[in-house]
Amino acid sequence: MLTMCLRLLLLLPLVCCVPSLSKSPSKLCRRCCDQPEPSADTPQYQMPEVRTVINMTILKGDKGDKGDKGTPGKPGVDGPPGYRGPMGPKGSKGQAGAPGDACKIPQSSFSVGRRKSLHSVEYYQALVFDTVFVNLHEHFNMFKGKFYCYVPGIYFFNINIHTWNFKETYLHLMHNDKEQVILYAQPSERSIMQSQSVMMNLALNDEVWVRLYKRERENAIYSDDVDVYITFNGYLVAPSIQ
Repeated sequence: MLTMCLRLLLLLPLVCCVPSLSKSPSKLCRRCCDQPEPSADTPQYQMPEVRTVINMTILKGDKGDKGDKGTPGKPGVDGPPGYRGPMGPKGSKGQAGAPGDACKIPQSSFSVGRRKSLHSVEYYQALVFDTVFVNLHEHFNMFKGKFYCYVPGIYFFNINIHTWNFKETYLHLMHNDKEQVILYAQPSERSIMQSQSVMMNLALNDEVWVRLYKRERENAIYSDDVDVYITFNGYLVAPSIQ
């Protein structure tokens, strides 16, 4: 009986510590070393979330192998032309060429005439010829009455005119569009032969021709179908050194 009483006394503290199921306990049992819980009125401190960020730019790897060449793209639109650059320095003198063939000396010559008289009807009028004595390589154009220079160099030219009685004779020997020398005779009761000669330095494609110049008085030159009174001649004296 005594033993049974001692056992009940030992179980009594344990029964007192068991919480009632009908009423929730106001406080939980805690150990003395536990941190006290914050009250509801006190704001709770939340630990920040720490995230690890890796800077990929510092994680540069080794240089890779060169890739294959791609297909060429379409050509772009042409840009505007640039400004002309400065003139470059003068180049060195080249070597002398091989000697030329002595038999192939450039030549150019002509001699033409006119068998018909002519009265100038315009202020300026080209003198056209109808008779060919010499026309080497066809350098003289018979339709235009002009000599065209295909061999640059020094040329000699000569023109002969027969004047007309009581009529003025006024002509120019032309180099391209510029007068070089004049052939002139005043009106007279006697007709005479007039001549003019000159040497010219011609460039490639230069023109030499005879022009009538009409003023207030009638300008005319004489010829007939039997004899040739009007002639125009020219030939190369010395070709230009290339």
